[in-house]
Amino acid sequence: MAHVLSNGDSTLTDTGAERSASRLGALDPRVRIIAALVFAITTVALNSLPALTAALATALTLLALSRLPALPTLKRVAMVDGFILFMLALLPFTVPGDVLFTLWGYPATWQGVARAIEIGLTANAVVLTLMTLVGTLEPVTLGHALYRLKTPETLVHLLMFTIRYIEVLRAEYLRLRAAMKVRGFRPGTNWHSYRSFGYLVGMMMVRAIERSERVLAAMKCRGFSGRIRLLHDFRTTRADAIFAVTLTAILIALIALDLTWR
Repeated sequence: MAHVLSNGDSTLTDTGAERSASRLGALDPRVRIIAALVFAITTVALNSLPALTAALATALTLLALSRLPALPTLKRVAMVDGFILFMLALLPFTVPGDVLFTLWGYPATWQGVARAIEIGLTANAVVLTLMTLVGTLEPVTLGHALYRLKTPETLVHLLMFTIRYIEVLRAEYLRLRAAMKVRGFRPGTNWHSYRSFGYLVGMMMVRAIERSERVLAAMKCRGFSGRIRLLHDFRTTRADAIFAVTLTAILIALIALDLTWR
């Protein structure tokens, strides 16, 4: 782990995915993380539709500056919207207020529709900004930046190991499922299927524990002592200061717009 993090600075400056002609890619990752956090807190605190619309426009501007492929990114945002779509659809019928229309005898209120739009705008603006500012960081760079922001080492370790081994566990799951299919297992709504899936989960846990013990032993053999050793540091440049000042001005304008329309 220490070796991985100590070599992460080459990823910070030389990786094509990070720099791919993006204006945001050259910014200090610490500035990007703090900016995303402050933007998310400010956006959640907004209540008026004009201010939230402006926040979403700001998030789309960041997307344009990052030069990420717009269509795949917006598809991922739409996947996130799928989790809250049911709640948004019910809000017009559950929030009391002035009746806007009636569906199958259930009145939908204007206040409920406005609340659903507010939540939708807030969620999309926050998710899009996080994907643009934080989601484009290399995992090692993200761990680097979090550690430099005084995040507890245990949490940084947990993040890095999760990123590293979640795909390993997925591959292990696919191998076990393939073995079950080869043995003629076909899932159904019966106790045999439930018991088989229980065995599958148990075997996944057993193999995860065994792999963690092997990884820990290998790390100790390489001198890992539980500390993150960094050979390089981040540097805040003039571009970072300009970005921070510009974003701060935008957030102040959003708050002023929200207070005006309230």
